Amino acid sequence: MKLHSLCVFCGSSSGIGPEYLAEASSFGTLLASEGITLVYGGGNVGLMGALADAALAAGGKVIGVIPLLLLEKEVAHMGLTELHPVASMHERKMKMALLSNAFVALPGGIGTLDEIFEATTWTQLGFHAKPCGFLNVAGFYDPLFDFIRQLVTEGFLNEKHLDSLLIESDPRRLLKRLSAYQLSSKWS
Repeated sequence: MKLHSLCVFCGSSSGIGPEYLAEASSFGTLLASEGITLVYGGGNVGLMGALADAALAAGGKVIGVIPLLLLEKEVAHMGLTELHPVASMHERKMKMALLSNAFVALPGGIGTLDEIFEATTWTQLGFHAKPCGFLNVAGFYDPLFDFIRQLVTEGFLNEKHLDSLLIESDPRRLLKRLSAYQLSSKWS
């Protein structure tokens, strides 16, 4: 079974390092070349815009889900395969989860962390059986994973839930791990 659709959470800004924008574009191109539908927040700015533009330029299918408030602020990408306006951030996250069979976080801010951790929590609680990964561009997520390991050390997170978070700096390896994890008996 193949990974058909991937929800990607990432920054609505580009960050200060040029590698973030370059990797978002490269990841969008990779998804398109692998025939994986990109599901994302629907923005036309920052890493979000670069990711979507690259996937579209490579002939990929891109589905955006955007709250009406952001649509009204004119930050929606109007050239997508599909754009789904929703009333709230809660609806956005639910819709993206329904459209995807795995989740990945690229670099981003509080919103990115909120989205990937909610998806992770849903997996942990058994609300869905979809793997969650982090594309660790230039070590961006190293401090976060140090902290998450501290959660295990302090008894606030079970080690099996730490192990369920897939972190890779190589995007192809991350996609392979997401596909394999999705198919493992752990989630059957």
